Amino acid sequence: MIRKAQSAIEYLFMLAAVLVLVVMAARVVLNGTKNLNEAISNYTTQVRKQILEDL
Repeated sequence: MIRKAQSAIEYLFMLAAVLVLVVMAARVVLNGTKNLNEAISNYTTQVRKQILEDL
């Protein structure tokens, strides 16, 4: 019985480690997406200004 409980606890720790890694990866992806959105927004604003100046 003790061996089964130890295995169950080990699986729970592995699951917790995987969840931590997934959360960290999601955070990196979301931050990258946010930065990319800001860069694209700034670029389109600059292009609009340039087009309006050239008219």
